[in-house]
Amino acid sequence: MTFELWILLASAFWGLVHIAADSFAFKAQAGNKYTVGPRDENLARQGVAGRLHRAQKNFMETYPIFVTCVLIVYLTESAGKLSYWGTLLYLVGRILFLPLYALGIPWIRTFSWQIATFGLVLVGVQAVVSGL
Repeated sequence: MTFELWILLASAFWGLVHIAADSFAFKAQAGNKYTVGPRDENLARQGVAGRLHRAQKNFMETYPIFVTCVLIVYLTESAGKLSYWGTLLYLVGRILFLPLYALGIPWIRTFSWQIATFGLVLVGVQAVVSGL
């Protein structure tokens, strides 16, 4: 398995961490009775639960694009330095993003998002450059 596919797998597991953090934080906020019930009231997430939910949604906005770029690089056998560093930057940026968002730390959180997005762009550029 290529390095890029290993990072893709690791990022899939990181997506599960996002989902679990969101779920557990909301359960702590709303209580067991609500979370195991039909959830007819549609409670709003507050504080940390709200931030973890937004972080999870943010992850899911970029993750399909990341998966697409990694799979294109893999299927076209065009892996190189850009895809290597790009996948690594994406994962590291995303790992940093979750706790920074949960703690409500501005600026550095945005910088971690930019690291991840730059990594995603590098993977896409690798596919384009190798395809020329």
